[in-house]
Amino acid sequence: MASKITFIGAGNMASAIIGGLIESGVSPSDITATAPNESELAPLKARLGIHTHTDNSAAVSGADVVVLAVKPQIMRGVCEALRDSVQQQAPLVISIAAGLDADTIDQWLGGGNALVRCMPNTPSLVGIGASGLYANAAVSDAQRTLATQLMEAVGIVEWVEEEHLLNAVTAVSGSAPAYFFLMFEAMEEAAVKLGLPADTARRLAIQTALGAATMAQRSDKDPATLKQNVMSPGGTTERAIAHMEDAHLRTIIADAMQACAARADAMAKELSDKHS
Repeated sequence: MASKITFIGAGNMASAIIGGLIESGVSPSDITATAPNESELAPLKARLGIHTHTDNSAAVSGADVVVLAVKPQIMRGVCEALRDSVQQQAPLVISIAAGLDADTIDQWLGGGNALVRCMPNTPSLVGIGASGLYANAAVSDAQRTLATQLMEAVGIVEWVEEEHLLNAVTAVSGSAPAYFFLMFEAMEEAAVKLGLPADTARRLAIQTALGAATMAQRSDKDPATLKQNVMSPGGTTERAIAHMEDAHLRTIIADAMQACAARADAMAKELSDKHS
C-alpha cells in the first residue's frame, strides 16, 4: 500500500488502525495523524514513528487517503475547515464516525468526494476486528481496494452495497462485542453458583468462546452443524441447548439486534436533523 495516509483524529481507533498498518508493512513515514494539541500526539509519534500535525489542512496536503476519526458531534466543523484542502487534493475519504451518512459528510467537504463509510468494532483495538464498509458512487475500484487493505490491518472487512445496511452491520458486529461480554458475565455468575471460583469461571468461559470462534472460523461447516457435533443424544450439551431454545434465546437475540439497528437509524436521523 504505497499511499500517503492522514488520520484526522488520533484516538484509540485511529491508533489501532495506524499500529495495524505499520505491522502489515506500511512505512511510518507514509502516515500522519492530527490532534488539536501536540501533547496528545507525542506518545503516538514516539511509539510508532509517524508524522504528526496540529494543522488538519496542512496534514491533508499530499494525502492519498484521509481517515476522519473524530467524534460525530464535531465532524461538521472539522470537515468544513478541511473543505478547500480536500477539494484541492481529492483524496479517498474514509469516515469511521457512527451515524453520519456519506452524503452529509460529502456536502460538508464541498461535494464530489470519493467517500467510504466504515463501521469498525472495538476488537479492532487488538487486531481482530470486523468492519463493514460502504462506498459512494465516486469511489473507484482501486480506492475500494485501498480502503479494504487499510481496514484489513485490524481485522476482516465486509462491504455492503446499500448504506442503510451499515445499521445491520452495527447490530451484528459493531455493537456485538458487548453481547458476548454479557454472555461471559452471565456464565461466570452461573459458574460461581455451581461452586467455581470467579476467576476460574471467567478464564474458562473466555477461552471456550475463543476456541469456539476459532473453530467456526476455520471450519467449512455452518454453526448449526458445529453445534450439533458437540451434542450427544440425551447428553449434557443437548439438555443445555434445549433449555436455551425453550427460553426463546433466538428471539431474544433477534429482538436485541433489531433494537440495535433501529437505534442506529434513529441516531443517524438525530445527527442529520441537528446538523441540517
